[in-house]
Amino acid sequence: MSYRAGRHFLQIPGPTNVPERVLRAMARPTIDHRGPEFQALGRSVLDGVRNLFRTTSPVVIYPASGTGAWEAALVNTLSPGDRVLMADTGHFANLWRGVAEKLGLEVVALPGDWRRGAEPEALEAHLRADADRAVKAVCLVHSETSTGVASRIPALRQAIDQADHPALFMVDTISSLASMDYRHDAWAVDVTVSASQKGIMLPPGLSFTALSARALAAHAKARLPRSYWDWTAMLAANEKGFFPYTPATNLLYGLQEALAMLAEEGLEQVFARHVRHAEATRAAVDAWGLELVCQHAEEYSASLTAVLMPEGCDADQLRRAALDRYDLSLGVGLGRLAGKVFRIGHLGDFNDLSLIGTLAGVEMGLGHADIPHTAGGVQAAMAHLAA
Repeated sequence: MSYRAGRHFLQIPGPTNVPERVLRAMARPTIDHRGPEFQALGRSVLDGVRNLFRTTSPVVIYPASGTGAWEAALVNTLSPGDRVLMADTGHFANLWRGVAEKLGLEVVALPGDWRRGAEPEALEAHLRADADRAVKAVCLVHSETSTGVASRIPALRQAIDQADHPALFMVDTISSLASMDYRHDAWAVDVTVSASQKGIMLPPGLSFTALSARALAAHAKARLPRSYWDWTAMLAANEKGFFPYTPATNLLYGLQEALAMLAEEGLEQVFARHVRHAEATRAAVDAWGLELVCQHAEEYSASLTAVLMPEGCDADQLRRAALDRYDLSLGVGLGRLAGKVFRIGHLGDFNDLSLIGTLAGVEMGLGHADIPHTAGGVQAAMAHLAA
């Protein structure tokens, strides 16, 4: 392959671009993970990551992808044959459902069309009808990475409360944590799962699980097999700043630096920046005459935008044109949206010029791939940012 000048635009919705500061932090020599220097690192990141979840409860860090956090959430709180209600809001919600099924749980799907989030009214009705309280957990995705749709977590928590149902509330924040406002304690979530490679600005390899007192009480009675994922061993070691097995030391160096960067910017400013870039992206999509997957403004994700192709057009043709000609990677359509959707990631270490460069690549790619559209999306985004 010949050398391509300039940087590659990695604008999939994760993994995201890793900042130079984080890369340099990760380049430090590996240290003894049983020694005092590591203990200080462990305590620093275990305390610091709680702020991302807005919680005073423990947050468990696994060397794993988000899929590992999904499994950890289930095996630590449930028993064989337990019924779990899972909202069908997109491809990743269905993948979590598949994990639950393989573990021998009875999974009931709360139906959805992938163009809106989980509906509080439907959730409340289902739980009210569960007279014998067979549903032990409600699992859903905050920001569905395959669709750009964000479920309304406070309203869904309220639906569970209005149904007076004791089910545990579990939420996936893999593409929303550190990009969108999220409050584990205030929203009374029992288990929140996330991962390192999106808003936290790290490479893949760390997953996070925030707990509640109710989750820990369920853990004491849960009977699904667990070893690697066991919270008991993890929490006991974490008390002293250590881990029960060899940790991903250099990723933890990166996490420490990423937490410092987020604190320096301020989480409220981080969230506002993501909202602003999402608004500008939607302005571009509207100017192009294309359609969003998400149909309801109150459910727009600030982390990514998923765009429907015109009838008869192939999203992968556009993605190939953007990559081959402009060195721009866009997100692929997943599951039932394969070939019908492309996704623009605008999360993590990202600024106005990064967004305008991305949207320029999309607009040029639309032209090169002969996708019907109206020019002017980049100008619309620029106008929004300038305002």
